[in-house]
Amino acid sequence: MEKVYLDYAATTPVDKRVAKAMEPYLSEKFGNTMSLHSFGQEAKFALDQSRQTLADLINAKPNEIIFTSSATESNNLAIKGIVFNMPKGSRARHIIISSIEHPCIMETTKWLSRGCKITKLPVDKYGMVNPKDVEREIRPDTILVSIMHASNEIGTIQKIAEIGKICRGKKVYFHTDASQSFGKIPIDVKKMNIDLLTASSHKIYGPKGAGLLYIREGIKLVPLLHGGGQENGLRSSTVNIPAIVGFAKAVELCQKEMKTEAKRLSKLRDKLIKGILKIEGAKLNGDKKLRLPNNVNVSFPYIEGESLVIQLDMHGIACSTGSACSSIKLEPSYVLLAIGLKPQEAHGSLRISLGRFTTEKEINYLLKVLTKIVKQLELMSPFKHEK
Repeated sequence: MEKVYLDYAATTPVDKRVAKAMEPYLSEKFGNTMSLHSFGQEAKFALDQSRQTLADLINAKPNEIIFTSSATESNNLAIKGIVFNMPKGSRARHIIISSIEHPCIMETTKWLSRGCKITKLPVDKYGMVNPKDVEREIRPDTILVSIMHASNEIGTIQKIAEIGKICRGKKVYFHTDASQSFGKIPIDVKKMNIDLLTASSHKIYGPKGAGLLYIREGIKLVPLLHGGGQENGLRSSTVNIPAIVGFAKAVELCQKEMKTEAKRLSKLRDKLIKGILKIEGAKLNGDKKLRLPNNVNVSFPYIEGESLVIQLDMHGIACSTGSACSSIKLEPSYVLLAIGLKPQEAHGSLRISLGRFTTEKEINYLLKVLTKIVKQLELMSPFKHEK
């Protein structure tokens, strides 16, 4: 059976070039970066080089990059770090997020809601946050705005530069979760007025277990982990050099191939969207133009997304119903509900995400199989017969 992986938004395979770059740091160059001897200094040199590589991609300074274990940790450090750093007794405890943020943002702010006030901004039918809504909701006690750069579910790219400019003018910290956009589309933290930015290695063909948090110079955070003082005291733990070296190599490859890869994926994405919309009742979720080059999210009436995923998997095709962190839940996607879909429509959603190793042949195979499966499931659906 042909095996087709189309769930790159959930995770990506490690590129062979990345694995090769990591290999020496697993058994030969294994030193601890805090050690003074040559083994440690060799590891420290690799760490410094990696930090420079990642900083260059987003036009940041090396000292503004903090390595973490994941995007979830980076998001927690960014948001809690800002809140915990507020002076004791300060009334500034208001945070603004969007209604379609990743679960790790949702859960972090939910946890903080015991002492903070959280505003969730609505989005339009394409999943877009209106910058004017951000400006309107900022109040004297607002300390942070956190809006994701691009949606992990529907691929919509937000107007980050405009939102960042508003926050900078209001002297409110601005954080963006760029886990899905980092390495895929250009990011300039200076031009986009970003104070804090999150990214992850395993979304760009690097290893799992490595993430970053960009912290604009001068911003103070309270660390979540206390210990040996690694990463400028913001992330104590022995540094995971193999994963970080892999992360940096993955970034290096993305930087070299970004334009050509974005063009290639956009062409495949548009072909896929055109083919799927020929299926009766199929609906595209998210913005048609302002979306990631590799994301397709569609809904089908009368059928369950979980059934689609299972049937596709039986044909060797891997897709998902939404965020990988919540796809095992049977509840409809809160992201799709936020853009106006009814629960039944949200239940019939399918997320297809393309990647570096996706071919046109695979897209053709998916379209052939998907069309057949949708028709079969519709015939079995009690919802359609009720109509």
